[in-house]
Amino acid sequence: MSADISAVANPQDPLLATNASLVDLVEAVRALPYGRPSDRSVAGLLRERRGTCSTKHLFLAQALRERFPHTRPQIVHRVYRAEREQIRKQYGDEVAAVVPEDGLVDVHRYMLIQIGGRQITLDVTFPGSKPWDGESPLPLACGPGEDVMAGDAPDFDK
Repeated sequence: MSADISAVANPQDPLLATNASLVDLVEAVRALPYGRPSDRSVAGLLRERRGTCSTKHLFLAQALRERFPHTRPQIVHRVYRAEREQIRKQYGDEVAAVVPEDGLVDVHRYMLIQIGGRQITLDVTFPGSKPWDGESPLPLACGPGEDVMAGDAPDFDK
């Protein structure tokens, strides 16, 4: 287990339990509240129990490589334009009010994994209404855009 993860290990924690199922791990990450940890790292996410698209997917990619290497996780950055009306529908008037009239360019992080011989999209940024079934894609929390595969240093690449 990596140093970031093992530093706060608890055998009962589905985020850290080496015997947690793939579905339990993914759902535990999804269930974390959305919010930027004061330390923008995996250790910060684990300590504060909250994360953004960046920290949640970085943690999940590390955990999958260690516990479920057959999933072959790949982090992806999507460059997209967030339009005010789209933001209003997803997050409400208060958030939409800070988006410029002509929208803004943002970069969203998600991941691709292998399940049953096929590649699927996983976006664990926000809690879901239905639990993940272990085989279907989890839809992206952003609109269409240009995808860029992250390298060995996803935070630097972003």
